[in-house]
This record gives sequence, structure tokens and C-alpha cells, in this order.
Amino acid sequence: MQENILKTLTAPKRIKLSLSRLLKPILLCALVFGFSASGSAGEADIVDVKIFKSGQEKFRIDASVLHADTGWDHYANKFEVLDTEGNILGTRVLHHPHVNEQPFTRSLTLTIPKSVTRVVVRAGDSQHDTGGKETTIDVPH
Repeated sequence: MQENILKTLTAPKRIKLSLSRLLKPILLCALVFGFSASGSAGEADIVDVKIFKSGQEKFRIDASVLHADTGWDHYANKFEVLDTEGNILGTRVLHHPHVNEQPFTRSLTLTIPKSVTRVVVRAGDSQHDTGGKETTIDVPH
């Protein structure tokens, strides 16, 4: 009888220790992967573009940028408009992080020659330069 009571009293401790041993590595992995995922903002993406004609060969580009800005150390810092040959037609510099404003839209007015019928819009950030999602759009000459 004493043996049965002793087994009953020690069994919960064994279960508790087993759970504790099991949970520690799981929690550790969650912390490590959670911090590394939140610490990496990745590349800046263009998620929407609108183009408006504002004069002869003059256009306003409204570009919506998505980037997990973390602050001054890693933020979307520009978007560029290029022709389909890769020549930069204009750059909008973004002077500060947009941590709590995602995605955000900014404009750039520029001259686009009649010979350019499509443009590519891409964004860049302070750590990766360019490389995220680009958008190609027709120019309404």
C-alpha cells in the first residue's frame, strides 16, 4: 500500500519534469525564430502604381511601397521609375522610416519621353538597395 501511495505522489513530478524538458526547447526555438523574423525587414515592394498625365511628356507617378520598416537602421528609402531598358528616369527619395504607416504612397513628377511606352517602378531600402517586387505600367501618352 505504501508503495502505491509513493508511486502516486511521485508520478506528477515525473510528468511535470517531462513537460518542462519538452517545453524549454520549444520556447527557445520560438524566441529565436520570432526575434530573427521580426529583426529582418526584407526588401521593399511596390504594391500599387498609378500614373497621371500632367502636361506634354509630364507625368505624376503615385507609388505605394510596402516594407517592414524597423526604424532608422532599416527602412524603405526610395522608389525609382525606369524605362524597360533599365534606364532610371526619376527617383523619389524617402527621407525617414514609415514604421506605423504601411503600405504608404508617395508621388514623383517627371518627364517621360514619347518613345517610352511602359515604365518599371521599383523600391529600395537602406540595407538591400533594390530587389523587391516591381510593377510595370503603361504610359498614357
